Amino acid sequence: MLQQIHDRAKGWFAWLIIIMISIPFALWGIQSYIGGGGEPVAGLVNGHEISERELDQRLQTERIQRREEMGATFDPAQFDDKRLRQEVLDAMIRETLVVDAGNRMGLRVADAVLRGQIVAEPAFQQGGRFDTTAYEQALKYQGLSPSQFEAQLRQRMVGSQLVRAVAGSELVTKVEREQYQRLLGQRRELSWLRVPVAGFIGDEPIDDQAIKAYYEGHPARFQVPEQVKLDYLVLDVAGLAAKSSVAEDDMRRVYDTDQARFGQPERRTVRHILLTVPADAEAATAQAVLAEIVGIRQRIQAGESFEALAKAVSKDPGSASQGGSLGEINKGIMDPAFEQSAFSLPVGEISEPVRTKFGYHLIQVQSITPAAVKPFDQAREQLRGELAKQKAEALFYDQGERLANLVYESSDSLAPAAKELGLQIQHTDWIGRAGGEGMLRHPKVTAAAFSDEVLNEHRNSDLIEPEKDVLQSVVLRVIDHREASTRPLDEVRPEIVTALRKERAQQAATAAATAGAQKLRGGVDWAAVAGESKVDEAGMVSRSDPNIPAAVAKVAFTLPVPAVGAASVGTAVLEDGDAAIVRVTKVEDGPVEAAAKPGAADPLSMLGQVLGRQSYEAVLNDMEQRAAVQRKTPTVR
Repeated sequence: MLQQIHDRAKGWFAWLIIIMISIPFALWGIQSYIGGGGEPVAGLVNGHEISERELDQRLQTERIQRREEMGATFDPAQFDDKRLRQEVLDAMIRETLVVDAGNRMGLRVADAVLRGQIVAEPAFQQGGRFDTTAYEQALKYQGLSPSQFEAQLRQRMVGSQLVRAVAGSELVTKVEREQYQRLLGQRRELSWLRVPVAGFIGDEPIDDQAIKAYYEGHPARFQVPEQVKLDYLVLDVAGLAAKSSVAEDDMRRVYDTDQARFGQPERRTVRHILLTVPADAEAATAQAVLAEIVGIRQRIQAGESFEALAKAVSKDPGSASQGGSLGEINKGIMDPAFEQSAFSLPVGEISEPVRTKFGYHLIQVQSITPAAVKPFDQAREQLRGELAKQKAEALFYDQGERLANLVYESSDSLAPAAKELGLQIQHTDWIGRAGGEGMLRHPKVTAAAFSDEVLNEHRNSDLIEPEKDVLQSVVLRVIDHREASTRPLDEVRPEIVTALRKERAQQAATAAATAGAQKLRGGVDWAAVAGESKVDEAGMVSRSDPNIPAAVAKVAFTLPVPAVGAASVGTAVLEDGDAAIVRVTKVEDGPVEAAAKPGAADPLSMLGQVLGRQSYEAVLNDMEQRAAVQRKTPTVR
């Protein structure tokens, strides 16, 4: 067949084939064959496109940031992918609006300012200095090239200029400042009653229709996140050191040339008696204490027990009960005058009175351990560990380069690298984007595991160094993958029943609190409403009182000011789901000060920031309403 085509692909037949192929290329372009048209668009803002690719990159960056901010508490199941994707798209639309407005206003960012911002970013530094490799590696995990990142950063910096221009133009009048101070320092007389949800939880049956409705209405709650299983290799100094052999001669050479490290200094067991003298004592007072301690020394020399006298008269609370014993001491830890005397005395002799900043001491040396050098046999394991670590550190960089080359050359398997370098291939169970245990929880590692080239192209990862200052590297590959899924209804039915019962109990507790509040407004006293429950009489409290639940404080400080002898009553729902009845009987405004106290936050400055942010939000909302914005329905990826 091919031979027939070849034989006939001459003359008019060949030209016919060329014309038939050329027509589609002329009408639709080669892109229709290799790319399927233009890049998918997630949104349009005044004609500016936000591509699906850009949205994916920002979504990945947002996940990484949240994982780093929340640390061990990060749970990807808490974040609905579709909702998070929409939030990121909304943020990108607003940023595009700001940049567009900044460009039309002529706002610019100089190249030198942009470079300064990048160089100063700690994430791009090694040892406190900008590092090109760290910069490129950090961008790679976000799926960005340097030019893409720099363009995005420039846009954000232009946007920040507009933020400062709008927010910084807000003025605060004297009346606004005084009103702000009165509200900020306001105190209210508060009492409140908790209405526990636990008292309303029953065991009534829940019908299947309600269970199904709850299941369908809370899909994120029953979502099993996307997960992978990994094979990985770890190269670290500890592993290399464990396999390093150290020659006896090398250990002996280090021992002989560096014996000061293995020396054991002279140590002395001492005890003392202290009579304190204040630092600002007059000469007569110090002289009186000196005379007293001379008398104590004479009593010891006459045969009285040092230990008994120390317990009776010494003013050192740490040693008096121990008969003055300070245990074994080395040079360099005591007061210089004390140390000089203690390390010059023979065993058993009582020193002359020694003056230090604490007072007068009598010192007795009980025993002396002379200086010595630790024998080689005792230092052998220490030396072995040190030399093995030195060899491992020197080997780490060479092995790391070889490992990076090997996993790149054999990108479909870790086995060749493991065999050549003597590393053990390790395996994980299913792990999500929150990562696994230890090193596998690091954002760099999880970002690599879920990157396109590792997850979808089934290639080995690049060499990953999770921590900047730790000599440890890892490479990994995905051996199994499962998409995000929803747990079946039958599996989660008990959870739903519990949740619905609690939900109904919360509604009942809220209704009971509302009814109780209505009774208080009608003149019924606290005792009748509370019954056997305890009313918390908080008294006069501030907005930020740590002893008041946040929900109670919020309601208390939004209730209207009560008339004299009356009360304002409201209800709140606490963090644990319990309801509460809140009652305010008195309000006192905060003091008005003409200027901020030294070292205190300036209310005028804080109020200006709040009003500036509000002005900026208002401008941004107006810009969004006036703009031509199209949001495409984002797909969950």
